[in-house]
Amino acid sequence: MSEASAMIVDDALPDTPAKARQALLKRLADVVSLPGSRINAFERSVTGDLLVEMLRLASPQERRRVANRLAPLAELPNSVTRLLLRDEPEIAGLLIEHCAALTDADLVACARDAGTEHRRLIAVRRGLSEIVTEALTASEELEVIEAVLRNATARLSQVGIEEAVGLSRQHPPLCAPLLKRPELRPSGAYVMFWWCGPDERRTILQRFAVSREVMQEVSEDVFALAAREDWADPVVRKALQFIERRQRSRAAIDKSPFDSLEQAIAVAARDGLTRETASEIAFLAGLKPLTGAKLLGDPGGEPLAILCKATGLSRGDLLNLWRSMRRPETTPDGAIHPDWERVQITYEMLAVDRAQTVLRYWNWTLSSALTPMLLRAIRDGDEEAVDEYSAPARAAMMVLSEDFRR
Repeated sequence: MSEASAMIVDDALPDTPAKARQALLKRLADVVSLPGSRINAFERSVTGDLLVEMLRLASPQERRRVANRLAPLAELPNSVTRLLLRDEPEIAGLLIEHCAALTDADLVACARDAGTEHRRLIAVRRGLSEIVTEALTASEELEVIEAVLRNATARLSQVGIEEAVGLSRQHPPLCAPLLKRPELRPSGAYVMFWWCGPDERRTILQRFAVSREVMQEVSEDVFALAAREDWADPVVRKALQFIERRQRSRAAIDKSPFDSLEQAIAVAARDGLTRETASEIAFLAGLKPLTGAKLLGDPGGEPLAILCKATGLSRGDLLNLWRSMRRPETTPDGAIHPDWERVQITYEMLAVDRAQTVLRYWNWTLSSALTPMLLRAIRDGDEEAVDEYSAPARAAMMVLSEDFRR
């Protein structure tokens, strides 16, 4: 048998390395592990290339031993890193969990090229950067994204947060960890409100219902300037409508068949809420009909409390609005109905200015941001057509996409 044939036969032998192979693997791993004072970068790289060739033919047990030996190192040859990070999860996990030498590029490549279990292991690694978590959330794997959100040492980019917010509509378990993230902003929380449960909704209102006092102070003189220009600039007009203190629409009162918002709600409580009355209530409250329909149609009921507090309506008006939709006030055994109790608590916990911020953001999102192009994108489910820099446009896509498909 020739020497070349003997080498082929050796390579084809069952994966039961002799003592020489085990010893050489250990020696090469030891060389790679030497400090920079003992070996230069080129020598480490060449040794790593030879180690990779041996590891490709090594048994899982041998690869695991080498990974365990290399995990504590502060520097690793890139070829060894690539190979071991794409190995079986229990082998790759030794590096993912313990190796400080891994760069963001290493982790992103592993997240892109390896499997779900590898991504889950990366998701729980300490100190993840924004670029790594963005690569993980792009996988749209619920288990991986939830692990990232629960990793208190990870940092998320706004792109990653927005990806998680969008997925939370189909995967409600993401809502609770999302609300604990310091990177989450009011725009994302206000959108999530529509599909969150009662506890998460309470958290959103407590944490993200912010005041507009500073904006009102710095723009106070701009209202007079805009009035002198007859409100000709639509961009300024929309922004000031969000900032101003008054919630109700004076122009709507002049055109309405009702004398006030209170009267419209009282009539609805007596006769039942019709489409026409609902539209009048929305106009009188300074809202677009689409926003009003979303508020009144919400099964949880908390938006009604926000509407009433933002517009200065009393507890009695809130009760009338609740009755106008024939919603239950008590349970069959005479106790207060949990939905009605929750709505009353929501009304009491909110300050007027903070309730107005939430209400106006919804109105801005669900109406003012709706251009014909955005409406077509929502109907077609074309997320790429949405302006990536417009928070209201993205919010409208997430909130209304399911409604338009029904």
